[in-house]
Amino acid sequence: MKIVLDANVMVAAFAARGLCESLFEYCLVNHEIVLSEPLLDEIRRNLSEKVKLPQQTVMDIERLLRENGMLFETAAVETDACRDADDLHVLGLIKSAECNYLVTGDNDLLVLNNFEKCRIVTPRQFWSIEKQQ
Repeated sequence: MKIVLDANVMVAAFAARGLCESLFEYCLVNHEIVLSEPLLDEIRRNLSEKVKLPQQTVMDIERLLRENGMLFETAAVETDACRDADDLHVLGLIKSAECNYLVTGDNDLLVLNNFEKCRIVTPRQFWSIEKQQ
């Protein structure tokens, strides 16, 4: 399956041990992690500015993501597709890569439940779905 792990999930995966870290490792092995340049920019910025990781660590994480993820261009999406215009690039990624799941903690995206043929779920919901299979 093609999975988008939203920037907040990715940052949490590298910032602390826990659900997001386990989910990231699981997806690395079992699914295709879908990325875009805007998503990588957001991850890099948040790891540097919010988590305050050293620049070399941020660069190593970005390299890991690029080597293990699938990079796509984002498709155009109607501006009214979600309530936060900053999230349009994520929806554009879902559309261009024809993703199965978006895993996010962002309520502006979660409220949609689905976009195109992609289910939008929290990390805990995704973990529960995967454990049932």
